[in-house]
Amino acid sequence: MRYVYIALILLITLAVVAFKVQNIDAVTVSFLSSSITLPISVLMFAVYFLGMATGGMVISVIRGFLRGATKPLPPRQ
Repeated sequence: MRYVYIALILLITLAVVAFKVQNIDAVTVSFLSSSITLPISVLMFAVYFLGMATGGMVISVIRGFLRGATKPLPPRQ
């Protein structure tokens, strides 16, 4: 089973390297008064990882809201 995992890691790594090599064209991203020029592949990976981070935070906030909404109310005195 270890060899299957190593093979999968190698395949994914090769796919990422091939993507990086094929997308070396530069693009300029502007936001408010700043701009940055970087390769398309770097931009896509940055957007992907930012999406993972913010998506995880959104899901955790929603779970917290749901826990608070389903928590039983304390008895009235």
